[in-house]
Amino acid sequence: MKIAFAGKGGVGKTSLAAWTADWLARNGKNVWLIDADTALSLGQASGIAVENLPEPLICREDLVRERIHAGGFLNLNPDVGDLPETLGVDVPLGGAPVAGVEPGRKRLIVMGAVTNAGGGCACDANALLKALLAHIVMDRDEWVLVDLEAGVEHLGRGTVAYVDGLVVVSEPSMRSLQTGAEVGRMALDLGLKNQALVINRHAGGEPPKLDGLPEWSVSIPPMVGLMERQMMDSSVLGIPEQGEVDRFVEQVLDHLG
Repeated sequence: MKIAFAGKGGVGKTSLAAWTADWLARNGKNVWLIDADTALSLGQASGIAVENLPEPLICREDLVRERIHAGGFLNLNPDVGDLPETLGVDVPLGGAPVAGVEPGRKRLIVMGAVTNAGGGCACDANALLKALLAHIVMDRDEWVLVDLEAGVEHLGRGTVAYVDGLVVVSEPSMRSLQTGAEVGRMALDLGLKNQALVINRHAGGEPPKLDGLPEWSVSIPPMVGLMERQMMDSSVLGIPEQGEVDRFVEQVLDHLG
């Protein structure tokens, strides 16, 4: 299953992507984590030390030259089938696996800024990013979680058809919900109808009805343990509220099918 996470900056979508990947791995699933957000914080949120983070693909000039300019010609449809294993780094589990279950493997690929990758940009580095993202989403028969920026245009019109669900993450504020509604409308325009709204740091209550905002929603309340952890550690895994987090992740996954 392929799931994209999008929302306004700072709303917690990276945390939710990290929580979802860890829940899946602890339940025996192999997961690819794709950091396609300019903040590039998914690795740290997943418990990887800064010094062990992989170099973003967009900074790998050697690979860009090798794949995009192979043979002296500009190739906007490069062969990238080997790159996930080459670029991926293993991500540690955030807790014990489910009893009796062989834990799955989590792997992270850091993409970098995917500027206009869905709009036919001829930039060499973006051509490689777009090709790799399309390969992982379209050709890999595994769990794939993509941490996007606010929009979904990075996926491209063709690639988005292979995404099984979109999680729109928002804070309990009108500006954040309006951004979520814009993301939801954009996804609908691209044919991605299977959507869920997660309102983070929200005590509860029905969100306002905004055109484009996913109809199904779940609220995650403020978590004291998480807030205290983030003053000292970048990881969002293994927090005191982990049991609650797992229940929220299960609800979202059940809704997306």
